[in-house]
Parts: sequence; C-alpha cells; structure tokens
Amino acid sequence: PEATAANGEARDALVAWLRESGFEVRIDAIGNIFGLAGIAGPEAPWLLTGSHVDSQPNGGRLDGTYGVIASVIAARELRQRLAAPAMNLAVVAWTNEEGARFQPSVLGSQAYVGAIDTDWALAREDRDGITVRAALEAIGHLGTDQPAPRPAAYVELHIECGPLLERAGRRLAAFDRWWGCRKLEIRFEGVPAHTGPTPMAERKDALLAAAGVITELRQLVDMAPPGELHTSVGRIEALPNSPNVVPSTVTIFAELRSADPAVLETAFARTEALIEAEATRAGVGWSFARDELRRPGRFAPGLQRLANEVATGLGEPAMRLDTIAAHDAVPMARLCPSIVVATPSIGGICHSPLEDTRPEDLALGLDLLTGMLERLLVEGPDLAKAGETAS
Repeated sequence: PEATAANGEARDALVAWLRESGFEVRIDAIGNIFGLAGIAGPEAPWLLTGSHVDSQPNGGRLDGTYGVIASVIAARELRQRLAAPAMNLAVVAWTNEEGARFQPSVLGSQAYVGAIDTDWALAREDRDGITVRAALEAIGHLGTDQPAPRPAAYVELHIECGPLLERAGRRLAAFDRWWGCRKLEIRFEGVPAHTGPTPMAERKDALLAAAGVITELRQLVDMAPPGELHTSVGRIEALPNSPNVVPSTVTIFAELRSADPAVLETAFARTEALIEAEATRAGVGWSFARDELRRPGRFAPGLQRLANEVATGLGEPAMRLDTIAAHDAVPMARLCPSIVVATPSIGGICHSPLEDTRPEDLALGLDLLTGMLERLLVEGPDLAKAGETAS
C-alpha cells in the first residue's frame, strides 16, 4: 500500500533508476514521481506515460508496476534513438492509485489534474489516523517540486486485471470505455451490549444490519441487465470488535459499478432503500460516511485507433474492451487525450500474489507501448486527437 516502508523502497529504486538514466526527477506535493526528458525543446508539447507502484495488501507484482517499468524502458530507448522528436517525453508513477490505505483511489492523478485539492488529498487519513502528508514525509517522498508540464497526451500500459483477453485467445487490448462507480462508506450506529444476557429482541446490532446489506447488494446484480452491474463490499470495520460485545458501530465499504449511468443510478436508489430497511429491522441508525461518484466515460478515439494500428503491425490486433477498474488514465482524460492498453492476466487474477502474465505477453505489451510513444513523438500531438474509435 501507499507510503509504507516497502512502497518507499520501491519509490527510492525508481528515483535512482530515473536519475541514472539521465531523466530530470521531480516529486510533487502529493508525492507523484516524474522523470522528464526535454528531448524536443522548451516550447514543444509533452507526452506522458506511466502508472503506479503502490499495491494492495498481499497484492500482485504487476498491477501498476509493470506499466511504470515498461514506460521507463520505452522512454530510455526512444530518447536515445529519435533524432528530432516533435514532443518532449515524461514518465510518471502516480501516488495512491489503489486506495488500499488511503481513500479515495487515484489520488495523485486526481490532484494533478485539479479534480481534488492537494491540501485536501494530503489530509486523508488511514484507519490509524495517519495522514497522507505524514506518511509521505516519513518515507521522504513529500515533494516540493513542480509537477511535469501539462501533457498533450497520456498513454498507460497495464495488465488487464480480468479474464477476457485470455478467454478470447488475444494478447493485446485497447480500452474503449471506463465504467462508472459509486463508492460508499456506509456506517451503522447501534448500542454496545453484552452478547450473553442481553435479550435478543432488545439488541441494536449494527453488524446485523451490515450483514443484511452485504447479502442484498449481491442480489442487486440479478435485478440489473446481465453483465451490466458489479457490486461488492471489500472492507468491514466493526467496533468495539470484541467477541462478547454486540457491535455498536460498523462501517462497510461498498461499490456499485456500471458503464450505464441509468443502471448505476437505479442500483444506488435500491441500495439506499435496502440500507434503510435493514437498519430499521436491526433497530439501528445509519449514514453515508462517504459517497463518491465516478461517472463512466470513453478514452480518446485517436489513441484507440493508434493502439490498434501499432498492435496490428505487431501481428496482434488490439481487442477493444471496457475497463471496469479505475486507472490513472481516467482522471487524466479530463486533461488530455488518454488511454490504457493492456496485456492478458493469467486466469483473470489480479490483486493477489497469484497475479501473473506470460513473459512473452509482457514483452509484447512493451513493444505496443514503445510503438505508440514513438508514433506520437514523431508525428506530434494531433495524432492523439485524430481518427475513429478502433474496432
């Protein structure tokens, strides 16, 4: 997770590698790491590529990190090989993409594009009350540098994090749409009591209400059009968290995901209704401690077209997919043409130590990224804006 000791070691290794490779290294106020190569001159536009190096607790080795490593390798090659590029090139490792320790996710990229205030982001706390500011300071990555200049395009290489490429027998993807997401912290307030003598009918059990909501959130999926809604509860915090005390305060972290705004809105309305029903049945109060909406959208058609052209040239046309997970390319799409391209995840496994991708597919993804960056650097930023959506 972000700003742990292990994350600090990864960050330090990246900074050292960038400096050894001749990049100008900047760490901005939210801890985003940039490696700049001003290869086209001070007046030329910038091309940005990268991902993130934070992970999930006991997560995998490729999610995010693959994209950062590939971006550095590609940038090192291209800055040496291209004689007269039309754009400057920068690599980035974003802060707190995962949101495992600090909420919300994609924190660093949101701050970079101005979607959230940097001081507000730095004040976010983990479950122990440690702020982002304090955590970054503890590992020496609370930066003071200016971030990279606003880019004319952003390209991110990632693993798919799902099973569709592998099932289709395909090796490369260009993401077309990103799904919307409603992220909720739902807090139930009951009354602590002894689990032995307190009569069952008189208990105000916050965990009972939460359990009902968790079960019914899964049932919402069956009420939506097939394949158009994903729901989950990935974290539960129960207080006082003693085996012989009726839980008095319980917070669950729930998500509703869909590419269709109407499906998402209907699911949210049903969620509110079922929360109220379960809280009433358990005799407890409830509130939203957090209600965050990320609207669905589409990545740049010109970059989709470019991805498919380069992939086809490699003998592996890009499969067009949705990304149900968020990536830093989503907030970046507010700022400039943006895209995520992906390689297969073996078994569709992600956020797990079992997460893996075949070495030959990792190499192919690097070739796709390098080819896209080269075309953009040579032909200029208008290439990112041109063309129709890739098929």
